Amino acid sequence: MSNRETITIESAGPADTAIIGQAVGTALPPGTLLTLQGTLGAGKTNLVQAIADALGIDRKNVVSPTFTMIQIHHGQLKNEPRELVHIDAYRINDEDQYLELGIDEYIESDAIVAIEWGEKFQELLPNERLEIVIRVLDESTRQFQFSWLADAHFAESLRKKLADTQAGLQAE
Repeated sequence: MSNRETITIESAGPADTAIIGQAVGTALPPGTLLTLQGTLGAGKTNLVQAIADALGIDRKNVVSPTFTMIQIHHGQLKNEPRELVHIDAYRINDEDQYLELGIDEYIESDAIVAIEWGEKFQELLPNERLEIVIRVLDESTRQFQFSWLADAHFAESLRKKLADTQAGLQAE
């Protein structure tokens, strides 16, 4: 079993969350899976919007897919096409429904796949993923805990981007 790496970054508000999301979005190569965990209103969709923005996707088009369950967005980063698949597992009731939605096909694609409430089906997900746990500290402050396998295909670029972002936010 590979070692896991973890970086925790605190956001003082939406502007910080946008900076964090930009870092994540530009660090993740195509074919990366990320899961987001946090209470209702913690900021999962806000973080996905910031990631989308980094991928050249209009953040206004990225809304919580609570009822549609899956939304696909197309963008461009450094003249390279990018696809973001945004999934909300909150209303997915069981493993059968998860499988019927074809989520595995998205995960196996070149898209960046972001699954809100992904912890509900973590046993069905590949180990090589970025797990993001968001904790509400107060009305505007959030703590983002990023965790991944040390040998994940995105580890080096993500480690550097998050460390730089963490240092920049702490310097403010």
